Amino acid sequence: MKKNYFFLIAMLIGSNVIGQQISKETSTNFKKLNWLEGIWTLTNAKAGQSGYERWRKSSPIELRGYGVTMKGTDTIFMEKLRILVRENNLYYVADVHENEKTVYFKLTEIGDTGFVCENPDHDFPKKIAYRLAGDKLNATISCNGESKDYLFIKKE
Repeated sequence: MKKNYFFLIAMLIGSNVIGQQISKETSTNFKKLNWLEGIWTLTNAKAGQSGYERWRKSSPIELRGYGVTMKGTDTIFMEKLRILVRENNLYYVADVHENEKTVYFKLTEIGDTGFVCENPDHDFPKKIAYRLAGDKLNATISCNGESKDYLFIKKE
């Protein structure tokens, strides 16, 4: 009986990944994000604070990450992040305590060293851009002329 449940669960999980028809373009674009994997240490944190983002590939169509801001040894902010394929599009997904629901940002631009994603219906931010320059990463969040830059350096 236990074998049947295990088999059923494995089939459901497998069909979720395999069942998605992914275009060659979407697959190629997703592979362009491989540079994001690793630990990125925040270099422009406020005085007395530190932070980082950590990203890893969790499946052929998903990167999982999280961002943390610390004040001393206390975590003052944490967000769960994903980049995934959904309906043959790429989405940056942010799950933060302040939002009632997970927020999806559609990738609207993608290149070998960066991407832009947008959600015009979200309050703030409406746009997120990641730009890589060597081992440095600039993540910018913006909305209606306001923006904030987060500067990172690759640790691992």
